[in-house]
Amino acid sequence: MKRNSDAAARAPRGRLGNVLLNLLITLIAGAVYFYVAIPAINLQAGEFYSFVFMLCMIYLLCALVTSGFRGKKGEKPFQRGQLKEYLTFIKQQCLPVGILLIAMVVVIVVGQIVSLPIFRAGAYRDLLTVENGEFTQDISQISFNEIPTLDRDSANYLGDRQMGTLSDMVSQFDYSNSSTQINYQGRPVRVAPIAYADLIKWFTNRGEGLPAYVVVDMVTQEAQVVRLPEGQGMKYSFSEPLNRNILRHLRFQYPTFMFSTPRFEIDEEGNPWWIAPKVVKTIGLFGGTDIDGAVLCNAITGESQYYAKDEVPTWVDNVYTPELIMQQYDYHGTLINGFINSVLGQRDVTITTQGYNYIAINDDVYVYTGVTSANADQSNLGFLLSNQRTKETKFYDAPGATEEAAKVSAQGVVQDLGYIATFPLLLNIADQPTYFIPLKDQANLVKMYAMVNVAQYQIVATGTTVSQCEQEYIQLLSESGVTETEDLPQTEASGTVAEIRSAVLEGNTYYFVRLEGEEVFYALSAADNTTAVILNVGDRVTITHAASQEEASILDGYTLTVEGRAQAQVTLPEPDAAAGDLTGESGEVPAA
Repeated sequence: MKRNSDAAARAPRGRLGNVLLNLLITLIAGAVYFYVAIPAINLQAGEFYSFVFMLCMIYLLCALVTSGFRGKKGEKPFQRGQLKEYLTFIKQQCLPVGILLIAMVVVIVVGQIVSLPIFRAGAYRDLLTVENGEFTQDISQISFNEIPTLDRDSANYLGDRQMGTLSDMVSQFDYSNSSTQINYQGRPVRVAPIAYADLIKWFTNRGEGLPAYVVVDMVTQEAQVVRLPEGQGMKYSFSEPLNRNILRHLRFQYPTFMFSTPRFEIDEEGNPWWIAPKVVKTIGLFGGTDIDGAVLCNAITGESQYYAKDEVPTWVDNVYTPELIMQQYDYHGTLINGFINSVLGQRDVTITTQGYNYIAINDDVYVYTGVTSANADQSNLGFLLSNQRTKETKFYDAPGATEEAAKVSAQGVVQDLGYIATFPLLLNIADQPTYFIPLKDQANLVKMYAMVNVAQYQIVATGTTVSQCEQEYIQLLSESGVTETEDLPQTEASGTVAEIRSAVLEGNTYYFVRLEGEEVFYALSAADNTTAVILNVGDRVTITHAASQEEASILDGYTLTVEGRAQAQVTLPEPDAAAGDLTGESGEVPAA
C-alpha cells in the first residue's frame, strides 16, 4: 500500500515534468524551424499556419513518447489496464493542442470561404484602378539614348561576362543573375549585386562583404562592375547564409510583416539598397493581395526604414511587381460585370497577355503588358502601362497584334539568320503604337532590331542599329499610307551652308547639304525643294528634317528656306544617264 501511495504522489510531479519537457523540445524545434523558414507571424500569412501546425505535431509526438506509451521491462504494452491510464495521460497533455488545431482549421476554412471572388467580386474588381489614356499625348516619342535594347537574359549574360574580366574577383565572387531594371541618372539600366562563389569564399570574405555590384546599360549594352569604397562592402544579401541574409535580417526586424521578394536597387548617388515591398491581404483573411508600402534596407549597414506607399522615395523604381499588377488587372477585367458573367456570358471580359516589359517615363519605370479578350485570340484590344512605384495604371485603346504575333512576324523577316525575338517593348514612333523588338543570336547577344506596327503587323522594319531600323520603319509607314510625310517626327536646323553634294537616285535628284559646325548631311529632294538647285555655299538656310538620330550621318530633309531668297521656280532637266548618277562639287554621295 505504501508503494502505491508513493507512486501516486510522484505521478503529478512526473506528469508536470513531462509537459515541461515536451514544451522545451517543441520550443527548440520551433526556434530552429523559424530561423530556417523565417515565416511571418501574421494571421494572414499561409506560412504562419504551417509553422503552428508543425509546432503542434512536434508537441504531440513528444507527448506520445514521454507519456510512457510502452510496457514495463519484460512486459507487453497495455497489460494490467495500462492502456486506459496512458490514454488518460495523453488526453490531459494533448487536449489544449487538439483544440488549437481544430480552431486553426476552422479559421483557415472560414477565411478561405469569405475571401473567395464569388462572394467579393466587387472588391476584387476594385483592387486596381484603371484609367483610360491617350497614347499620343501620354507616351511621348522616346529618344534613342533612352530605348532599352536588351532583355533580362541578355543583360545577365553581359553582366556575367564582365565578371570574367576582373582577375581579383573572378575566383572569389560570381554574378548573382538577380538583376533589377531601374532608371539611374536618367538612363535605363539593370543592376545586380555580385555573390560569394561558394561557402568557403563566403567564410574568407564575409568580414569585408561584397565589394561591388554590376550595372548593365540597357541602351549601349555596356556592362560595368562598380566597386564600393574600401571597407564599405555589402554585408546584407541573398548570398549570406546566416543572420546577414537579407530575408532573415528583415524578418528579425519586422517579424509580423509579409514581404514580397526584396529587389536590389541603387539610388542616384550609387548607394546599394534592398527594396522589400510589404504585402497585405485586403479582402477577407487571405484574399486581395496588395502592397502597403516598402522597407528600404541599406545593403552596407543593414539599417532599415519602413515607408508607407505614398511616402516611398521617388528614386525607388520597384514597389509593385509586374506579376501583382497583372493579377489585379485580370481580376478587374474578368469581374467587370460580376462573377457569374466572368464564368458564363463573359461579356466585356478581358485579361492580360502572357508577358510584360518595362518602359521609362518621367524617371519612373512602368510595366507594359497587352490586354486581350478572354478567348485568348491572336489580337490585342489595347495595352496597360502601370507605374511600379505608385501603381498608377492606364489602359490605351490600340487594337492590333499580340506580342507573340509580333515576335513571329519579326522573326519571319530574319528567319535565314536564325535570330530570336525578345519580348516587345511598346514605343511611340510617328504617333503610332509600335512594337520594338531586339533580335538576338543563340549566344544571347543582340544583333538586329525590328519595329512592328501594332495595328498592321505586316509592316515590319529591321536594322542593325536603332536609328536605321526607325528610318526604314517610318518610310514603310509613309509608303503604306499609315502616315503622311508632314505627320512624321520633325525638327529644324538653321545655319550657314558649308558643303553641298548631289546625286541622282532612282531618277530623282537629291542635294545633300551640310551646315557649318555639323557633321550630318540633310538629304533634300529637288522635286520638292526647287530652291536647293540654286543653293550656294555660304547661304543662310533653315531646314525642316527628320528627328535627329544619334547614329545617323544622313537625315531626310523635308523643306528648305533660304534667308533673303524666294522659292525658285526651276524646271529640272531629265537625268543624263550617260553622265552617270553622281554629280556635284565632290562627285560622290557622302557615306552613310
